[in-house]
Amino acid sequence: MSELKELLLREPRLTLAVAESLTCGNLQAHIGRVSGASNFFLGGLTAYTLEQKVKHLGVDQIAAKECNCVSAVVAEQMAKGAVTLFGADIALATTGYAEPLPAQGVPVPFAWWALARRQTEGWQVQSSRIDCPDASRVQVQAQVTVAAITGLLEYLRANR
Repeated sequence: MSELKELLLREPRLTLAVAESLTCGNLQAHIGRVSGASNFFLGGLTAYTLEQKVKHLGVDQIAAKECNCVSAVVAEQMAKGAVTLFGADIALATTGYAEPLPAQGVPVPFAWWALARRQTEGWQVQSSRIDCPDASRVQVQAQVTVAAITGLLEYLRANR
């Protein structure tokens, strides 16, 4: 994780924020373990319900309701919302299902993570889905946390 700090603090320095649902604070805890995180990490928000995602992160209520808040679009809107809410340069977001919900057509836990960066010419956004078959709730949360951090590191390596 020291690589994360090094990449974010390289000139020009970047700040980071987080918006979480499925990972429920795990991303923030992971980032907070980095010595000197206060030099780049502005904070995070765990928004578990549709109402809170709409209120604090600007997620489109109608689109989110149609997919039970689990889609690439919702994750991307959450990431953009975290950039805006915290005044950060870049943000990560997660949303998904930590357990199967057969009644809702979710046979296997899965999630979306997204990264958003505001630039002078607009937004740079990317998202990715992670499937977690045969994983417990806690394992799903851990896998999605690692996937989001790995995605952030890959983005920073390619763009710094």
